[in-house]
Amino acid sequence: MTKSNVVPFRRPRKSGGKIDRRSPQGKPRTGQNGPRKSLMAVISAIVVAAAGWLAFSGAGNLPGLRAVAKTPVGDSSSAAFSICGDGRHVNCVVDGDTFWFQGQKIRIADIDTPELSPPRCEAERIKGEAAKARLLALLNAGNFSLAAGWRDEDKYGRKLRTVTRSGQSLGITLVEEGLARRWDGARHGWCG
Repeated sequence: MTKSNVVPFRRPRKSGGKIDRRSPQGKPRTGQNGPRKSLMAVISAIVVAAAGWLAFSGAGNLPGLRAVAKTPVGDSSSAAFSICGDGRHVNCVVDGDTFWFQGQKIRIADIDTPELSPPRCEAERIKGEAAKARLLALLNAGNFSLAAGWRDEDKYGRKLRTVTRSGQSLGITLVEEGLARRWDGARHGWCG
């Protein structure tokens, strides 16, 4: 007769009211689900932490991540823009990175332009006026799209949007023309 690899059946032992399931070698069974459940818990914690970080402004520090944001299929928005003045703001430009569209204040999410209210020096005022005039021209040049990023609005209640035409960011156009900087999460001076 040949020796087989069959392990004889053993009843689980009761230990303190609990069933003690041991392997044929007498060691406690860990089961395949134990390590798998631990791994899934760690992965879930990482995903939740990353989502929280991205939701609360961490995305602004990752280059190229805004391109992953929801992007409209076609450029369907347009209006006749003017420079904002006193009174009602519907479709007008405030400065190089802020404008009103359909009564909603929009902050261009991917750039920062020189301040105009108030500028810190004459050089900032001159460049800020140039950025404002160029944004007005870009917005009036045809249909565009507004894409929301990871944050819907800033601490001032302005809607944070990337403005594109034919898939190209109008903000990056301002950067390439020297009228803006890519937004890196902090304001930098334009004087000196």
